[in-house]
Amino acid sequence: MNQKQIDLVQQSFARVLPISEAAAGLFYLRLFQLDPSLEGMFKGDMKQQGRMLMSMINTAVKGLSNLGQIVPPVQALGRRHAAYGVRKEHYATVGEALLWTLERGLGAEFTPETREAWTAAYGLLAGVMQQAADEVALAA
Repeated sequence: MNQKQIDLVQQSFARVLPISEAAAGLFYLRLFQLDPSLEGMFKGDMKQQGRMLMSMINTAVKGLSNLGQIVPPVQALGRRHAAYGVRKEHYATVGEALLWTLERGLGAEFTPETREAWTAAYGLLAGVMQQAADEVALAA
C-alpha cells in the first residue's frame, strides 16, 4: 500500500466510526446473506460482536501507518480465527461484505479510488492473517 491509499482508508473509516453500530449490523447482514453457513460461527451477543469488529478494524486501520506494530496482533487474530474454523475461502466473503458495507456507509464518498485502497488494505491484512493460520495448520 502506498501512503495515499493508507490516508484514504484512514480518512474514510473516520467517517464510518460515528455509524459503527449500524455499519456492523450491515456487515453481518451481508456476510450471512453471502454465506449463511457462517452464522453458526457466531455465538452470543451480535451487538457486542459488532463492537469488537469495529474496534478491531479501527485498530488495524490506524496501524496501517506502522505495519511493524500491527502485524503481530493481526497474526494472533489469524491464529484465533483458524481455531474458530475460519477457512481460506471465508476471507473473500468477509472482504466482499466489508466493501459492500463501506459502500453503503460512505455513499458517494466511496469512490473507485477509495474502494481500491480498501481492497489493498484488506488484502494485506487478510494475507497476514491467512499466513499465520497456515503456520498453525502446518504445525499441527
